[in-house]
Amino acid sequence: MSISKRFKILGTLCVFFIFSEAYSQSSASNYTALGLGDFNYSGLTQNRGMGGLGISFGTGWGLNYLNPALTTRNTIFNFQAAFNYQRINVSTSTDSEIADGGGLSYVGMSFPINSGKSTLGLGINQITSVNYSLNVTGQVANTNQSSLNRIDGDGGVSEAYLSTGFLVAKNLSLGIHGSYLFGSTIRTNQLTLLTEEGTPIGVSSEFYQRRTVSDVAFKTGAQYYFKIGAKSNLHLGAIYQYYGNISGKEFAKVADFGQASNPDAEGDVISDNVKGSVYIPNNIGYGLTYEKINKFVIGLEAQHQKLSQVIEFNGSSTDLGDAFKVSFGGMIVPDLSAVDNLFKRITYRFGMEYYQTPYVVSNTQIDDIGINFGGSVPINSLSLVNFAVKFGRRGTTDNGLIRENYVNFSLGFSLNDNTWFYKRVFE
Repeated sequence: MSISKRFKILGTLCVFFIFSEAYSQSSASNYTALGLGDFNYSGLTQNRGMGGLGISFGTGWGLNYLNPALTTRNTIFNFQAAFNYQRINVSTSTDSEIADGGGLSYVGMSFPINSGKSTLGLGINQITSVNYSLNVTGQVANTNQSSLNRIDGDGGVSEAYLSTGFLVAKNLSLGIHGSYLFGSTIRTNQLTLLTEEGTPIGVSSEFYQRRTVSDVAFKTGAQYYFKIGAKSNLHLGAIYQYYGNISGKEFAKVADFGQASNPDAEGDVISDNVKGSVYIPNNIGYGLTYEKINKFVIGLEAQHQKLSQVIEFNGSSTDLGDAFKVSFGGMIVPDLSAVDNLFKRITYRFGMEYYQTPYVVSNTQIDDIGINFGGSVPINSLSLVNFAVKFGRRGTTDNGLIRENYVNFSLGFSLNDNTWFYKRVFE
């Protein structure tokens, strides 16, 4: 196949994924009703299979997204994409139900500029995700009536990014990742009054809020490794992700049910595409990984983000706490040279992660604990099918709170090619 035909095929794939991204959703947690939503600290499919490991170590068979300095490991062309699905059992001390969500998770590619020394990457990924639906009932004071609030939210912040990494000295790489942030978060609150028998009274009202962001951010990274044996390396990595004041605009309106999202319908407009900004604190990550070359990898990493310092559109502070995540994981390759045994050439991944979320409810900061598994299955000499599964628990039923027991699936592929930039003699 000619290079021109390959670019046409790749362009078609990119258009499909970009348009799918506008409708994708990778979170289905009711706790995303608070704050900015869930931040993506866990990277791509291969990272998720190891509990989010990917700041200190990466391979050349998949995109190195978490730390741009590791893009120097991508010495051949790589195209990667994945879909995500999450299923949650949401429970209180008395009730439980099932919620789910999913869609395209990310799409990206990497090109070697000078193989092993400099690389260019680009793609689309999610920064935050919001997806929740809550029904809240209560008694109206001094009456026999009750109220029913249906609270929904959907959307998040995505990024279109460019990244590059450079080998600046022996075993030392630096990288930078620039992002154009975009996306909308829509939140609605529908209020209905009910009689003592549960019959609706009058006309239901609705509060509608849409916040859209459009700005830039960047991430820098460094990675260094040194030999500690003939076939062993110790890898060190660190990242600094800068957000600052993220510009956007807000539309908010109160109206009769079904009319609040229509700017031209009757109702009370609170914000008519008012420009503003949200201050998002920076994220810091670091870690170390031990590698037995072509055998196994094991590592420990952490990330911190002081989300208690978030400043909302209206200039007010939030009730969020600081986010903290620890990842412990690794991977094993039984025998890369076992041409006749597929199972020995599969990369098996495992991991555990602890995430102190920024959500604080009833003076309780919500924790998220998960166990991860994954792998990469060769489909030819260079390309792979990637998968990851996480079994996790978020929150507690104590103090009237919600506990979410969930399973998260990620399935994608890495298409690798080492012939794109070679001049062909025969076509």
